Amino acid sequence: MNLTEEEKAQLKKIARNAIEGVLFGKKEEKQTIPETLKEKMGVFVTLKKKGNLRGCIGYLRGVMPLYRAVKDIAIQSAFHDPRFNPVDRSEWDDIEIEISVLSPMKKIKDVSEIKVGVHGLYIEKGIYSGLLLPQVATDYNWDTVTFLQQTCYKAGLPEDAWKSKDTNIYIFSAEIF
Repeated sequence: MNLTEEEKAQLKKIARNAIEGVLFGKKEEKQTIPETLKEKMGVFVTLKKKGNLRGCIGYLRGVMPLYRAVKDIAIQSAFHDPRFNPVDRSEWDDIEIEISVLSPMKKIKDVSEIKVGVHGLYIEKGIYSGLLLPQVATDYNWDTVTFLQQTCYKAGLPEDAWKSKDTNIYIFSAEIF
């Protein structure tokens, strides 16, 4: 999906308004939603405070229209990411919002298909699963093996679980803004 700059700005505004609605009781602004933002897409909202992760939640696949998913997961990222305390009013000015709209997942047969910096990873084995967005590997300057190991770790699996025949590995790309 190639979003226009206006559509990206609108999604950022939706995320910001959703969080501010909870923080400050701000009323939701009525907006005209373009058809492209009504498509069902996987999406993550990442919050950073002074460059450090402050919350990140999303949907792997399109479960609802994109604009609604952004609103929902912006609130989840700000107030319900179990790794962090809820965002409070005093830190709001320091929070940056990053949105990642995901392409459909593609199951791979060989790890040579992974392009670090282009692909995100989703690994599942049994009841365990974990996902890392494409920008995570870039941010930490990981190679393919480290990216696979860290995704296994995120899934609660041993770092070499990606080598197992009963582990499913998926790649996806993301439009990040």
